[in-house]
Amino acid sequence: MTSENLPVVVIAGRPNVGKSTLFNRLVGRRQAIVSDMPGVTRDRKEGEALLRGRRVRLIDTAGLEEAAPDTLYGRMRVSSESAVAMADLVLFCIDARSGITPADAHFASWLRRQNRPVLLIANKAEGQAGTNAALEAYSLGLGTPLALSAEHGEGIADLMGEIAERLPPAEKTRRHEAPKAEGEDGEDERPAGPLRLAIIGRPNAGKSTLLNCLLGEERMITGPEAGLTRDSITVELRDEQGPIQLVDTAGMRKRARVEQHLEKMSVSASIEALKMAEVVVLVIDATLGVHEQDLQIGRLIEREGRACVIALNKWDAVEDRNATKKAILDRLEISLAQVRGIPVVTFSALTGAGVHRLLPAVRNVYEIWNSRVSTGELNRWFEDALERHQPPLVDGRRLKLRYMTQVKARPPTFLLFGTRAEQLPNSYKRYLVNGLRETFHMPGVPVRLQLRGTKNPYAEK
Repeated sequence: MTSENLPVVVIAGRPNVGKSTLFNRLVGRRQAIVSDMPGVTRDRKEGEALLRGRRVRLIDTAGLEEAAPDTLYGRMRVSSESAVAMADLVLFCIDARSGITPADAHFASWLRRQNRPVLLIANKAEGQAGTNAALEAYSLGLGTPLALSAEHGEGIADLMGEIAERLPPAEKTRRHEAPKAEGEDGEDERPAGPLRLAIIGRPNAGKSTLLNCLLGEERMITGPEAGLTRDSITVELRDEQGPIQLVDTAGMRKRARVEQHLEKMSVSASIEALKMAEVVVLVIDATLGVHEQDLQIGRLIEREGRACVIALNKWDAVEDRNATKKAILDRLEISLAQVRGIPVVTFSALTGAGVHRLLPAVRNVYEIWNSRVSTGELNRWFEDALERHQPPLVDGRRLKLRYMTQVKARPPTFLLFGTRAEQLPNSYKRYLVNGLRETFHMPGVPVRLQLRGTKNPYAEK
């Protein structure tokens, strides 16, 4: 069953009642950022959890607060309300230590009108005193409260059992299963599952707006404020070639400017999302051009061996497009030479103009990242490369390079054998890598060249 077909369990409540801590406890890992600061969660965070044999789609939401719709907190509330609207079960959390607040009573009243099954959670109910305080929650009219402590794990087993009992039968939550993609059962080294795509970039480059445009809905909180996204948010979409697991990340500033502990956790989550991705979309604000931090992120993508697409957002606001694109391409060619030929897509995520070109570019670079070259074809090229430019002298003797083979894809990785091959200068390695990239059409992806020398049987032991 795909995540789209799983029953949906939504965690809701006012800010700082421990919703993200409970989310992490139920999914079994530290997936959502947790802090004592109220309002850390802004966008809906999704994950899969196995609860008493039932696999569910768990959604952590922003804190419910009363605010004008055009404000940040108003936009956060709308996002949380849309999650509740599609829930099979709502876990309404209160803080047992604080007692029932007017905000708790207000949103409990609102929940009763939504016609959704609700399980009342009295969190932070450590010890006997917390359990007694939880009894006050009866006044909300949402049934018997379940006292627990998400931070200490108390009562979590009982909660899992309650959730499993209150979910609708499995056949009622199962919709049509997605058909298998062609060749899915073939013997390919690619792992089964959706293409893993991460959206990375500096703050306010338009990453969340791009994700909303791709999904066709206001899934992420957006606005003129920089740094709205704090956590890495995973969603799924499907194009003509199959499913894509899409991760929107927090903006990555220069390390020297990252001071707050919360922002450090956000950047760490972004880097972790990059490492788990197969293809990375690096979003750049085209009106500002390529910043040094953009290049640093690009180099990190290359070091991690991920395929990359450069996305020039806000293209509708660029006045001289030809000059701007030429300047950006020249900068990339010089500063990201290790991924020469990286694909560049221009668009406006706000208006949607040109966004349709992004996913085809992602699919294309993904195929290149997975490409393989036969050993015979590879060594015919290698012989020609040696004739055009012989290996250099090292310590007065010429290196004898014998043959090459591709040992893996994702990214394309080649192994070169030869006498003292490990002494090959970097300049000649770049010559070979550039030749591989050009001859076998591998633009824009990292190409690895490993060296292995052969032992001399007559050398002194």
